[in-house]
Amino acid sequence: MKFLHRERTALENALPGLDRKLAAHSLADLESPDGPALAAFIEAGGPALLVPGEHGGRGADLLTATRVQRALGARSPSLAVATTMHHFSVAAVVEAAAHGDGTESMLLAAIAQDRLLLASGFAEGCTGQGILAPNLTVRVEGEKVWLSGSKKPCSLARSMNLLTASVALPGPDGTPQLAIAVIPADAPGVSVRPFWSSPILAGAESDEVVLDNVEVPAELVVRTDVTNDGRLDHLQTVGFVWFELLMTASYLGAASALVERTLANTKVAAAVRAESATAVEAAVLAVEALAASTEPMGQDTLTQSLICRYAAQDAINRVLAATVEALGGMAFISSGDIAYLNSACRALAFHPPSRGRMAARLVDTLAGEELRIP
Repeated sequence: MKFLHRERTALENALPGLDRKLAAHSLADLESPDGPALAAFIEAGGPALLVPGEHGGRGADLLTATRVQRALGARSPSLAVATTMHHFSVAAVVEAAAHGDGTESMLLAAIAQDRLLLASGFAEGCTGQGILAPNLTVRVEGEKVWLSGSKKPCSLARSMNLLTASVALPGPDGTPQLAIAVIPADAPGVSVRPFWSSPILAGAESDEVVLDNVEVPAELVVRTDVTNDGRLDHLQTVGFVWFELLMTASYLGAASALVERTLANTKVAAAVRAESATAVEAAVLAVEALAASTEPMGQDTLTQSLICRYAAQDAINRVLAATVEALGGMAFISSGDIAYLNSACRALAFHPPSRGRMAARLVDTLAGEELRIP
């Protein structure tokens, strides 16, 4: 059982040649805003990873996808984080296609054939705002919908082909109803502004996407059963389960990059190397067990995915403390990689929904109440 062998094998099987191309570059190059990671991902067919085979995609299941994301995270945390946002959106489209009118299937075929990247315009970047709360203003006239506002940060802002965004539309009884709009990146009124100032995860292209009275065709607006009280319908639940597990796997991959360096350093005590590897592998096994579950995906699955994610945050913090200290000051001084990975790994805590905002909701859910996302 060689460390990361299973994940790199899964990546090679799913996207042949990508790991080799990423390994040929330094971490600093891969993490730079204009680095080669995203181009290599697109060239390898990465956008089609989750698209079902009948639509021309690779048809990866959730377990395979978590392994792929961990492998990517160990090479380039920015690439893993950015592509998780794409996969999250694709997973929602796949679920919608199972009950849609055919438009979703055509979109999936286009993603696979044309290697399109989807960015996510959900409200995850707004402190104190729920991730289901739309942050775009909507103007509706008959079947026509126009959107204005911005999303910041928005991963893949400069490389996206399509933007998926949450919007509030009038429901049949007048109650605001959540819908998902799919907006072409080259639509009139769409622009990108610089936003991400930190060098950490700069390769994820998390800038600001601005919409100025952008018209969205009616066939590219998918209504859900979610109202503003935060209850999730099945489409949203599936999407968020994929998001939590893939994002967790991505950051476990980044932590694994530090563990891999520690395992290769024979000057580090065996007990420290074993403890670091054990901590990250245990968190990975929890993610994989849930990803491989054959139970129908529902609210229990989403609750379990959140538990996996928060437990992984704790495991990552332990791994960072052990590996950075064990690798020593000279390793820290001689290369920026150690400090970079130490900072990048901690960003898992910033993704929605935060542990603090979910604490009371998790307690209520574990007491038998319905899960809600604040």
